[in-house]
Amino acid sequence: MPVLKKITTVASVVLLSALTACGSGGGGGGTAPSSGGGTITMGFAQVGAESGWRTANTKSIQDEAKAAGIDLKFSDAQQKQENQIKAIRSYIQQKVSVIAFSPVVETGWDTVLLEAKRANIPVILTDRSIDSDDTSLYKTFLGSDFVEEGRRAGDWLVANTSGPTTVVELQGTTGAAPANDRKKGFEEKIAAKPDIKVVASQTGDFTRSGGKQVMEAFLKSQPKIDVVYAHNDDMGLGAIEAIKAAGKVPGKDIKIITVDAVKDGMTALANGEINFIVECNPLLGKQLMDLAKKVVAGEDVPARVVTEEGTFTQEQAKAALPQRQY
Repeated sequence: MPVLKKITTVASVVLLSALTACGSGGGGGGTAPSSGGGTITMGFAQVGAESGWRTANTKSIQDEAKAAGIDLKFSDAQQKQENQIKAIRSYIQQKVSVIAFSPVVETGWDTVLLEAKRANIPVILTDRSIDSDDTSLYKTFLGSDFVEEGRRAGDWLVANTSGPTTVVELQGTTGAAPANDRKKGFEEKIAAKPDIKVVASQTGDFTRSGGKQVMEAFLKSQPKIDVVYAHNDDMGLGAIEAIKAAGKVPGKDIKIITVDAVKDGMTALANGEINFIVECNPLLGKQLMDLAKKVVAGEDVPARVVTEEGTFTQEQAKAALPQRQY
């Protein structure tokens, strides 16, 4: 079985500034305004509350802003890009010190981010990147390497299956960086084993209800399913409900691979209902506040900051659960 692996630590992110796995790298673009020694005001536009991961991410940002003495203006976009764009424009009008957000999708941000740049308000991308040719529109991107997460999922499947294997994929939100990249990384690795075939792939929108609904449809339309690859724990947990309702045993009759490693997912893994989880750390608050202080002060920051993460098997989940923060 795979052992717990670590990827690049924040201490070495300067070496990874060229990394493009999660979208375009960050860039400069103008001098960041100084806080003048006063309170920093951050406008943060969150994706929504679609999963346990996102809830933990939001709490981390809110708690760490308070601890850092940063005045946080927070908005929930309810997974709609137009709501995020509206929130960012509101932050520009309020003349906040810095704007941070997790993009709902990768494309369609250039216009509003150019408005922020012209207002001399620095932007930090967190958790998800954007697809833009103009990397001067944001100062840095803090988050996971989603392609690598997909690769880790694919590596485990290649190492733990033999013979013809049919896979169904529960994708994240259409157009979102983690959905695009986790799919890409997974496909890259399973290509080495032609017996593994993805026979169906559909979005469950990163929600438990979406995962359940799509899995129910897969169980009806596919004569044979060996493995579920879910782009997050919540969709995997929804798939478990559908598999049980169909009279099958999750983790045995149908193997399940997910991404995130939130408590509910880790509990299912410890219980044998999920077989393998790739970690995606939601606790980005402290790193985000540290970066915000630096960009507001006009200091140079790495264009790409990669979070530290691992992977979990059943035994590793059992060991980690008692101290799990999210």
